[in-house]
Amino acid sequence: MKKVEAIIKPFKLEEVKDALSEVGIEGMTVTEVKGFGRQKGHTEIYRGSEYTVDFLPKMKIELVLSDKQAELAVQTIVRVARTGKIGDGKVFVSAIEEAVRIRTGEQGENAV
Repeated sequence: MKKVEAIIKPFKLEEVKDALSEVGIEGMTVTEVKGFGRQKGHTEIYRGSEYTVDFLPKMKIELVLSDKQAELAVQTIVRVARTGKIGDGKVFVSAIEEAVRIRTGEQGENAV
């Protein structure tokens, strides 16, 4: 099993969710997060004063999937979330040792 974590631009969330659903991947956790990468935020002008916005709003999507589904999920997220502009985000994949469904006690991939 793999955990796929994707940090994407907020306006891409619905597109990514729909695309994952189309390829048969359902169930995800979504969190509103803030952060910055290489772009280091940006400057804005408010009431005539310039200030730096260090942390930009992003969406974090978390999925726990079989190894085969994880590869498909990564490809789908990258394809749909890409705008070609700085700040498109990142996808991280890590191994999951165990999963347990609390309600039934199922373990492993059956729990996912």
